Amino acid sequence: MEKKWMSWRGCWDYRRKDGRFENSEFVWDEYMKVKLKDVCIRDSSNLKQSDVLGKDGEYPIYGAAGYIGNVEFYHQEKSYVAVVKDGAGIGRTSLCPAKSSIIGTMQYLIPKENILPEYLYYVVRYMHLEKYYTGATIPHIYFKDYKNEKFNLDSIDRQSKIINILGKCEKIINVRQKEIEKLDNLVKARFVEMFNETNANWEEVTIADICKDMRTGPFGSALHHDEFVDEGIFVLGIDNAVENKFSYNRMRYITEEKYEKLKRYTVHPGDVIITIMGTVGRSAVIPEDMPKAINTKHLACLTPDTNIVDSYFLVNVFQVHPLIRKQLESQSKGAIMNGLNLTIIKGLKFRLPPLELQKKFVIFYNQINKSKVKVQKALDETQKLFDSLMQQYFG
Repeated sequence: MEKKWMSWRGCWDYRRKDGRFENSEFVWDEYMKVKLKDVCIRDSSNLKQSDVLGKDGEYPIYGAAGYIGNVEFYHQEKSYVAVVKDGAGIGRTSLCPAKSSIIGTMQYLIPKENILPEYLYYVVRYMHLEKYYTGATIPHIYFKDYKNEKFNLDSIDRQSKIINILGKCEKIINVRQKEIEKLDNLVKARFVEMFNETNANWEEVTIADICKDMRTGPFGSALHHDEFVDEGIFVLGIDNAVENKFSYNRMRYITEEKYEKLKRYTVHPGDVIITIMGTVGRSAVIPEDMPKAINTKHLACLTPDTNIVDSYFLVNVFQVHPLIRKQLESQSKGAIMNGLNLTIIKGLKFRLPPLELQKKFVIFYNQINKSKVKVQKALDETQKLFDSLMQQYFG
């Protein structure tokens, strides 16, 4: 163990006041810089999910997605940390209770006497173990690759205080996330209320009927990764729509010269983009202040006929309309990855309500979005504080 006393390090003791955190006391602290292997013992499980299903008992078993079920036995007497080591969700970290077990796709990290389970949980989350993955088809991470990760180990007393601070911060994050979820559910409920019981007098249309133009991005041979530059014309991809709203996540750029060759793929304010590869069926409206941009082959771009359909109504058709969702889920295809194509999207059918009724819904939608922006801002601020504290305590 590398012992390194740092008596000069100090940290703010954050306390909650009126739902916010504020600096209340500067606490000088001593800690040791240690490796992960110094504070926990690795263990494995040979349980399969099929061993658990249909069983009953007192003791819980957990998998990559969380709780699976109860059985009549347990593998761990005390609380521990579990890490997804194989497959989807690799690196995801969970804090599991005493007298419980995990399935074989997960790794036990059993805390030693010098560390509290909750502190170990936050430490491992801070390390982002997913960066150690290997394997293309089924990713894996191995303890031998991350066991030497270093972090700051405080005294047990300070660990308890840090756990308390981070826990309060996470509670606020969870409250904000639930507020956003409730607002999203309000939009969905309003949409279904207005448009699910479709009027027989409304015309049945396809998506192609209500769009002026529909296109995908350039094929791979027309746009290579080595042609992306640090600034220039935006190139939109899956990341910009995957949250079911437009986001400036992971922006890519091409030169003006390259854009001139690909300008037929230009996206315009009010266009609707839909993910057609990877996480399929996610959609967003291009904002009014969007600079010049094109989309990649991973997106379909629709230019609505605004004389008969509102862009924000249309994006909610893709996200909420029961008939469209059913068609998307049944027609998405692809052997390795789910995929959509333009032909499928063009052929999606529903009954189109009058534009006036669409506008009425969009007014409600925009009001809810204003509330979401405020909640999201508060959430982002709390998340930023949480990330900063993790860096301060463990980095």
